Amino acid sequence: MNAFSRRGACPALSAPMQTGDGRLVRLNPVAGGVSPKSLLGLGESALRHGNGIMEVTARGSLQIRGLTPASARLLAVEVDAMGIAASTGVPVETGPLAGLDPEEIADPRPLAERIRAAIEDAGLAQRLGPKVSVIVDGGGRLTMDAVSADVRLAAMRIDAGVQWLVAVAGDRQNATPLVMVEEDAARDIAVAILRMVAEKGREAHARDLSERQLTSPASWHSFAPAKDRLPLTAAPAPSPIGLFPLGGDATALGIGLPFGSMPAQKLIELTQRAFTLGATEIRLAPGRALVFIGLSPTACRSLQQTAATLGFLTDAADPRTRIAACPGAPACASGRIATRDIAETIAAENRDILDSSLTLHISGCAKGCAHPGPAALTLVGGENGAGLVVDGTAKALPAGYRPGYDAARGIGRIAAAIREARLRGDTTAACLTRLGAAGVAELYRQE
Repeated sequence: MNAFSRRGACPALSAPMQTGDGRLVRLNPVAGGVSPKSLLGLGESALRHGNGIMEVTARGSLQIRGLTPASARLLAVEVDAMGIAASTGVPVETGPLAGLDPEEIADPRPLAERIRAAIEDAGLAQRLGPKVSVIVDGGGRLTMDAVSADVRLAAMRIDAGVQWLVAVAGDRQNATPLVMVEEDAARDIAVAILRMVAEKGREAHARDLSERQLTSPASWHSFAPAKDRLPLTAAPAPSPIGLFPLGGDATALGIGLPFGSMPAQKLIELTQRAFTLGATEIRLAPGRALVFIGLSPTACRSLQQTAATLGFLTDAADPRTRIAACPGAPACASGRIATRDIAETIAAENRDILDSSLTLHISGCAKGCAHPGPAALTLVGGENGAGLVVDGTAKALPAGYRPGYDAARGIGRIAAAIREARLRGDTTAACLTRLGAAGVAELYRQE
């Protein structure tokens, strides 16, 4: 497989990736967002050159699908003409309200820019693998807690000042903490860690570094290890959907894409309405959402109504936010089941069990593009229909099968058992644990 189709690569504009429905490109604006005019241009380009489907990923990247080798090149020319500064090296990501949130501990953008420059100066971009990333989280209402990275820098208020917690290999809850340091030291340690990863080769990540290697950069500074200074418990990931007051009359509005995907024409209509209402910037948010900046509270309510009419997600409690589903059949040639139809049916019929404790993944094939990690329940398309994997990934051997058209009914049987077994205060995850993996699989298989 070549660089344009290798699984695991990042499909940037210069290196589109082959998928089941053509080539895919992923766009990460350096600024974290784009102007309404630029998003309109991207939507029109997606209609001209792709299959008309646009996506926002779980990490907050914009994707355009269904390209050919020739149309991908034309798209790249048009994006360049729009003047969109896209990230091409190691992703150094900040939150969707960076620099705007009055509850933010520190604006992470200056430190993120210094890290990008240091990575470039050190020549690391070409030596690191495409999935290596850095997060600089300034705190506030839309944190980056749920997003995994090789290096994490999180702002902390310490003794009336701000320091940065340096951690590696994971999200906020499971990353390994190293030290609490000032901004300059945080930059130096982040780059030192990336340098050690690069020395192990392009397939390496921070998780591959030894404890001795990780303590080496930390020992440059006379700070106690972070794990000895504060607990690393993480609150539930905040939803990017909803209203976020920014002070004065300014409000940010988060709007979600169902299953992270929308026809480009609907995105164009939403963006046109936002521009008319006064939006100045649209930022991409982890959790498959767009955050509209520069609107008054009245304008936000009007845009919410437009979004709901077009089929976007305007309620953080919408059950579709609990389901990860790839395009599936017939949109993707690799898809064996109609993932989005199944997801819509499950969401409509089982809203009460789709709580924050449950991860439900519906994958058209065993590649598991929409949710590479394990999920409580995974439906995966295959030769035998829709298989169910309990506490695993789409690559695992299913414990039972149903015809694809009937998969939602199988999940409905599991939902009915959860309702019957649920105790006061129970989460869906707790009920699934009591039912057991074998019991859940049997429920799914029942006619």
